[in-house]
Amino acid sequence: MEFREILIIIVGAVFIHNFVLNRFLGICPFVGVSRQIEASVGMAMAVVFVMTLAGAVTWCVNTYLLVPRGVEFLRTVAFILVIAALVQLVEMFLQKTSPGLYSALGIYLPLITTNCAVMGVALLNIKEDHTFFQTVVFSASAAVGFGIALILMAGIRERLELVGLPKPFRGAPIAFIVAALMAIAFMGFSGMKL
Repeated sequence: MEFREILIIIVGAVFIHNFVLNRFLGICPFVGVSRQIEASVGMAMAVVFVMTLAGAVTWCVNTYLLVPRGVEFLRTVAFILVIAALVQLVEMFLQKTSPGLYSALGIYLPLITTNCAVMGVALLNIKEDHTFFQTVVFSASAAVGFGIALILMAGIRERLELVGLPKPFRGAPIAFIVAALMAIAFMGFSGMKL
């Protein structure tokens, strides 16, 4: 595999086909956790770990268990089980090592299990017929793109708390307006030529 192909996968997953701002996957944690930068960075790191590992493990499950036995129809169920197990590992690790971050993430940490971005990356790897290395690169890049969008949104929302917004725009309304503007800005990357 050439460096150019790897670069195309990375830039495509992070900027052009960003899971939150282009594919609109993972909106719940994107809007819910993006109130504080600290919680957003922690969530971004957890998502990078889970998405990368989930992509690699689900590729192996699909390639070595499901396809040889002709049970591809079990793909969704198998992938959900893998993702749930990985999230449980991350949750136990954070609870032991970083109780502050664990409590800051709150309900959003278990929601990674049902985060459609994690399932989306696993299914897109199969759909695009990626090799194992391409799967790991794509999964990690998609997760980094998710993290970038999450942290940018948190930074903007923290700044917006300091300005005098009209009452009807406070909270979720301004968050959705900012998300829409960020999505429009990220659409500008679609014209990139590599």
